[in-house]
Amino acid sequence: MNIIVVGTGYVGLVQGVCLAELGNHVTCIDIEEEKIALLRKGQSPIYEPGLEELLVKNIKTGRINFDTSIDKHIKDNEVIFIAVGTPPDENGRADLKYVLQAATEIGQKLNSYQIIVNKSTVPIGTGQMCRNTIKQYYKGDFDVVSNPEFLREGSAINDWMQPDRVIIGYSGQSDAAKKIAELYAVLEAPTLITNLETAEMIKYASNSYLATQISFINTLSRICDRVGADIEEVAEGMKLDKRIGPKAFLSAGLGYGGSCFPKDVEALIKIARDLNIEFSILEATDEINKSQRQEFIHRIKNTLNTIDGKKITIWGAAFKPKTDDLRESPAITIIEALSTLGAKITVYDPVAGNKLQAVNPDIILSDDAMSACQKADALIIVTEWDEFKQIDLEEIKSIMHQPIIFDGRNIYNPKTMTELGFNYYSIGRNN
Repeated sequence: MNIIVVGTGYVGLVQGVCLAELGNHVTCIDIEEEKIALLRKGQSPIYEPGLEELLVKNIKTGRINFDTSIDKHIKDNEVIFIAVGTPPDENGRADLKYVLQAATEIGQKLNSYQIIVNKSTVPIGTGQMCRNTIKQYYKGDFDVVSNPEFLREGSAINDWMQPDRVIIGYSGQSDAAKKIAELYAVLEAPTLITNLETAEMIKYASNSYLATQISFINTLSRICDRVGADIEEVAEGMKLDKRIGPKAFLSAGLGYGGSCFPKDVEALIKIARDLNIEFSILEATDEINKSQRQEFIHRIKNTLNTIDGKKITIWGAAFKPKTDDLRESPAITIIEALSTLGAKITVYDPVAGNKLQAVNPDIILSDDAMSACQKADALIIVTEWDEFKQIDLEEIKSIMHQPIIFDGRNIYNPKTMTELGFNYYSIGRNN
């Protein structure tokens, strides 16, 4: 198919590159000229394993190209994906201005039947809003379909190519939904076709449910710390229940972050409130996630007694490994709190360090994990990059001023750390 993807952010770029990899001819549109110039050179503006390689490959084959306008591409096109950002507005609701701007431009440029697909994460009812917006400018036939994404940063290419499911929402009499399903048929994933509103709801419901699991296990971790239980063994025992399963989000830590869970949880809370529905369990999920970081900071302050003048090393800036995304990262909260108390912060992250320093120029950025710990009074682990799990801990201890580690991701064995001579503090493991 000939396909246009409007938006070259995280969702749009992955969508465009992967559709091209399947043999489609894709044009990605973005109004940011600098980003388009970068993409034409085969350089990805975001860090995502495997993305740049596929980008370069499909540019060479001529299956993907980039432009700042849809004008000269829309004539022979069949499907247009809207994959622009929907950041929260000042009230926590998803801001639809970019989606509706895209719908307006599409309506103004359409000259024949096409299928418009919402790939952005949008509130229930947005599909109909897009339909109405396009109708204001184009009186011919077209269809609007919802096709929510379920990508995890750090494994987005694999998630796209081997999806758990494909959700397609459509309300009408044409074969639009079947045509979109054909795009993904080669992936052999379970496909569910629903109405527009149901597809839009599935995205919010999925992310909010997973976020609730994280806040649930983090609350349990606080109880475990106080009663002497081990949260990792608790989680392991829970996952053996087939109704819960081995892939459940039950890893205690500093809570969820990134571009999806915080935004989608807050948006669904707002949707419920707008409908006069009390969604207390989801409101608690959001509050627990925020308080989990404060609990961790409180523990650091109580253990070190005074923060002023202390050299503190932080491993990890991104909200999770294999990404450079700082959105809602626990590292931001922790750095701000400790800096306010007078700490001298040194940070190491394999890919997100420069982005963090652009946000907070007062931090010291290190080139490697080991040197970041030189003469440190404490080490705080925020992101569970694999290299941290394999590092020489004895050497780390020898170069630190004080052998104190606060492990926000439980990557080490408490017994081993004690035997090595560390004062080791993790989450929910009574140490």
